[in-house]
Amino acid sequence: MDSLHDIWQSVMAKLNDVLTPTAINTWFSDCEPVALEERRLVLQTTSDFKRNIILQRFGQTIRQALSDLFSCEFDLLVLTAEEMEDYRQDAPDDTLPEAAAYTFDRFIVGQSNKFAHAAAIAVSETPGKIYNPLFIYGNSGLGKTHLLLAIGQAIREKDPSVKIGYVKGDEFTNDLVTSLQNGAMEEFRRRYRNVDLFLVDDIQFIAGKERTQEEFFHTFNKIYESGHQIVITSDRPPMDMVKLEDRLRTRFEGGLMADIQPPDLETRMAIIRNKSMGVGLLLSDEIVEYIADNITANIRQIEGVVHRLTAYRDMQDDTITISSVKRAIKDVIRIGVYIPTPEAIIGETGRYYGISEEDIRGQRRSKNTAMARQVAMYLIRSLTNLSLVDIGEQFENRNHSTVLSSIRKVEDLIKTDPDTAAAIRDITSNLNSRNQ
Repeated sequence: MDSLHDIWQSVMAKLNDVLTPTAINTWFSDCEPVALEERRLVLQTTSDFKRNIILQRFGQTIRQALSDLFSCEFDLLVLTAEEMEDYRQDAPDDTLPEAAAYTFDRFIVGQSNKFAHAAAIAVSETPGKIYNPLFIYGNSGLGKTHLLLAIGQAIREKDPSVKIGYVKGDEFTNDLVTSLQNGAMEEFRRRYRNVDLFLVDDIQFIAGKERTQEEFFHTFNKIYESGHQIVITSDRPPMDMVKLEDRLRTRFEGGLMADIQPPDLETRMAIIRNKSMGVGLLLSDEIVEYIADNITANIRQIEGVVHRLTAYRDMQDDTITISSVKRAIKDVIRIGVYIPTPEAIIGETGRYYGISEEDIRGQRRSKNTAMARQVAMYLIRSLTNLSLVDIGEQFENRNHSTVLSSIRKVEDLIKTDPDTAAAIRDITSNLNSRNQ
């Protein structure tokens, strides 16, 4: 399920199947979901009496609905408004994902990343004191998330009581939208702002989203002014985020900026040896060097090749040779080729321009909508194998000459208009990042 709201809607659908509208209105009109813990749903209602009725009469139905959704047993906790304050104080605030492999001692340091690594170490040793915020940027698959999570784990190891908030840029937006819909902004702000360490992955996804940037700005300020540490990752520096608000850009740039570049040959070879040893795979120097020569820009692809070779060894009892390495590299590169769907392109273009998918596909002719539609057509033509006729079908059956005219207009603008060129770059980058 996508959110607590979606889960509760599914549970309510089950209740609607077995209860009358009067019963639903009586017992659940003022009942709200509070949290979904590991295997427990937490609800809030208005009185002890209602809480007891919900548990005694409907508790089993709710538990069964949760079991049907998640294929495991769930418990149910129903609280009154008076009990919520104690629950919030006792509720765990640590949202750092389980990531045992992402520690500093497992991060291979080379010329391409040693500055970012040193900065991350410094932040983990004195959080909130220097380099705040720490902004780590670089292309996908180079180790930004590894450093982000390593900081969290190092700080938590020194002080298990530290409150850590971790979120991806697009998840922050989704959570904000859900909280606005449910009237739960107080809980949203408590969850994100009352932390000692705030880790934000892929911040580039909030650029261009006005309400998200507004909320993130105040969240950033609250944490920073409290003297707590903020660490952010992105696939590009703040100055390259065309739709990022200036007040956020200046705050991001006010800390320490650390970039990660693709690893050099020696670092790639060290990464390959480290990854292969981690899965019990011994590779000759010749094979290690061959992989390093052919996978040059993405650590995730290196990991993919190592795992592929491990599968060859374990499943096919295959001796690892240059031939099998070539096959593994070919498989991984082929698997890694991402061709976005027209739906994904239109959706990402809509998010960038703040326009609904329906309007991009439809007949609205406002300047901003027309521009978004033309950019979407251009990107579909550039990133997919669809013909002009097929592209036209995505936009209420516009004819191929209209599509061609739109594509050519965008091609001309890319050469003369920096904003259009930046939009193409950012939307394409966001599409690729979502596939990582």
